[in-house]
Amino acid sequence: MAIYVDNTHLGRHVTGLERITLELFSVAALAPLDIVPVTARGTRQMLTTQTLGLPMRLATSSSILLCPGFPPSPLLRPFASRVLPYIHDDFLLTRRADLNRRARLYMAVPFKLALRHYPRFLVNSSDTRRKLAAHCRPDAEVTLYRPPVRNVFGLQSKARAARDSKPQPLRLVALGTVEPRKNFCAAATIVSALRAQGFPGATLDIVGRQGWGDDWPMLETIPGVTLHGYQPGEHVKQLIDAADLFICTSHDEGLGLPLLEAQYAGLPIIAPDASIFREVLGDSGIYIDSTEPVAAAARIAAILSSAGWRARHVALAEVNLRRWNALARGDRDAVIGLIAGLAGLRSPAGSHATTTVS
Repeated sequence: MAIYVDNTHLGRHVTGLERITLELFSVAALAPLDIVPVTARGTRQMLTTQTLGLPMRLATSSSILLCPGFPPSPLLRPFASRVLPYIHDDFLLTRRADLNRRARLYMAVPFKLALRHYPRFLVNSSDTRRKLAAHCRPDAEVTLYRPPVRNVFGLQSKARAARDSKPQPLRLVALGTVEPRKNFCAAATIVSALRAQGFPGATLDIVGRQGWGDDWPMLETIPGVTLHGYQPGEHVKQLIDAADLFICTSHDEGLGLPLLEAQYAGLPIIAPDASIFREVLGDSGIYIDSTEPVAAAARIAAILSSAGWRARHVALAEVNLRRWNALARGDRDAVIGLIAGLAGLRSPAGSHATTTVS
């Protein structure tokens, strides 16, 4: 029995969906299972393969399919017991106003159907698992599959504690596609508030391609904000190394992997005070209300005025990365066992642990 993985969305810029697929669903990540990636060239072939090609594969075999990127096609519903979707968040249903037209039509509708009818899912966080309860069938089995966090940019934290505790100028960095969901305008407003609270030269470097919406032209008008667009890893490393703080003001995230990756640089991480960020960052985060920029700036300024703030956040970041990666290692064993069971194989990792949504 083949174990197919939908890789048709790969080959574009590597953003969240692509990175999870590469990290968690590669041949190496799921070894010793025999994984067969299904690829596509270009958008047209991707759409055709997802809509028709994958259902045809399951209709003519007893194979199973892992869907770590796009929601499974509606034509896959008859084979739901052999399809295992990976759920990144519930954003396609809960924040439709922040989706472009293509996402509403091609992703939100199939996502809603899958949640209603599929018997099992993989998820990237406990927060996502909790949120699924509002949308999926009550007997659905939901298994955690949190990604390990590698030092993908080759960052170093050892020398950061020795840097000046009063940086001039104060530099903040943010990563992600520039679109309404990421709410970078809130981060820019906080930086403007910092400029008025004792950090007159504060800057914000935003690394990520231009997405849909009006955020990009709005951000271009704000003093101190630099839009770098999509950048190769070496340039991202340079910007993170040069930064004093990492800021996230997303409306919501299913995980927020860049926040963890930035901790390899020992950076303090600023994030909204929401359950997913508490789950990811634990005691290492600086939590703010991104709708209150003046108060958020005051919170950040207070951190920067405390003695030894750089060394403290370097140590907090190291502890948090160890905590997260230990959780991810445990998840992998459970997922290998689950997939092996669906494929009718003897589980190489023993029994798998799931949670029934109720």
